[in-house]
Amino acid sequence: MVKLTLRGEYDLTVSLENLRFPDSEHYDWMQIAQDRWFQERIGGRMIQVFERDIALFPRHAGEIEVGPVVHELTHVLRSGDRVALQVTSAPARLNVIQFPHSGRPLTAKALVLTDELSTQPGQLGPDEVLTRRVTIEALGALAHHLPERLDLQQPWLISFTQPELRETTPTPDGPVSRVVWEWQLRPRTGEPGVLPSVAFEWFDTDTRQIEVAAMRPIPFGLAGFGSNVSSGAADRVRQTGLAAIIALAGFAVAAAVVLWGRLPSIAPLNRRLRSNPYDAELERAAERGDLLALRAAAERHAFWSGGGTADQCRLLSLLDSAIFDTAADHPFQPNEWLAHFRRKRRRRIR
Repeated sequence: MVKLTLRGEYDLTVSLENLRFPDSEHYDWMQIAQDRWFQERIGGRMIQVFERDIALFPRHAGEIEVGPVVHELTHVLRSGDRVALQVTSAPARLNVIQFPHSGRPLTAKALVLTDELSTQPGQLGPDEVLTRRVTIEALGALAHHLPERLDLQQPWLISFTQPELRETTPTPDGPVSRVVWEWQLRPRTGEPGVLPSVAFEWFDTDTRQIEVAAMRPIPFGLAGFGSNVSSGAADRVRQTGLAAIIALAGFAVAAAVVLWGRLPSIAPLNRRLRSNPYDAELERAAERGDLLALRAAAERHAFWSGGGTADQCRLLSLLDSAIFDTAADHPFQPNEWLAHFRRKRRRRIR
């Protein structure tokens, strides 16, 4: 995003105006704030000043010409007569460098990916369907810049896809864009399976670095399926499935650590877009013993509070291990984990 401020200085009384900013095949643009009219002393005289903020998004590398911009004014004379005037600016030029990655170009000042599950996917009931909702929010991007929706189809999976939601909201810091994907998912049989993690690369315009936002790997299975197979086969299924889950979860944890490092700049965006009391959500998930819901609520809780500490990242890794490592020796205590998580947050605030 390139932020432009258009400014006009007029030594006359303006009653009506219309600014024409040109469209182009070389860029997208949108107005991101209300126009400003005010008086300013320039060269010893009070001058009427007009300003408008534009967010410009180049579509390709190289030199791009912007303008000319035309401002149509209606000037009121001392006699009361009205005179139409047209002020035209000279064109401006931008030199745009190549996107520094081989993937689909995506740039933003901040980006948040939220991956929410309606229930534990590895313990589905006989007629239970898992709802997966993925939300990507970005500051400094337009809705059509965000990634295209994924096809989650697998040979062992039944998948129903809901229509996606894409929207862009202008703010003084730039447009905030949002895309929401939702699926209803269920394995065809009770045999365990893993939906792999998916990563999206994006360019952080503040740090000038490529960052990664990732959808987590999801292990699927029906509750009680292991009791229907022989002990030897059950052990093999469990070991094979667990190895795949832990390997895929490792990538998700690594991507999560990268995102935790970006939390201080992401938090203001999330505060504007989400105002839910995550404390209550954490307590409900802990009381139910729903570890996936607890993980999602803890991540959103940290986003809202302005970022995660190193201790909170360690606690999240412990929670990830409890979710994916079904062979853990000690039972996981959600309420005890939540108490530690909150203490680490209080220390950070102080």
